[in-house]
Amino acid sequence: MKRLIIFTFVLISGLASAQEEKANPREFEMTEGDTTYVMKQYFMLIYLSGDNKEEISKEKSAELQKGHLGHINKMAEEGAVQMAGPFGDQTEKRGILIFDVDTKEEVVEWVSQDPLVKAGRLKYEIHPWWTAKGSCLE
Repeated sequence: MKRLIIFTFVLISGLASAQEEKANPREFEMTEGDTTYVMKQYFMLIYLSGDNKEEISKEKSAELQKGHLGHINKMAEEGAVQMAGPFGDQTEKRGILIFDVDTKEEVVEWVSQDPLVKAGRLKYEIHPWWTAKGSCLE
């Protein structure tokens, strides 16, 4: 697995400019020795603490959190989100979502409906992210 991760980072570094010159397809094949990887582009969204820091009631906080989790579940049910989860430390970076959609604009459309984003409690950054198709966590 480490070899695959290292290969992926080297691959992306070396091919980033070549991909920008093309129409930037979401998939391409790469061969290393006798192994061929189908690389696929996803979008990684990183949730960050929002600018709205005003005190709210526990009830309102619970309502926003319930809506936030419900929205993530809806995106997953509709196939837009493939993986999601919070970070385990208490920093400005709050969690990630991995989107399997065609464009960054689709990610923005989806995430702009998140109740915590709408309330200013979360903001986000989005990055194109490549990995070998079929990769999974164990």
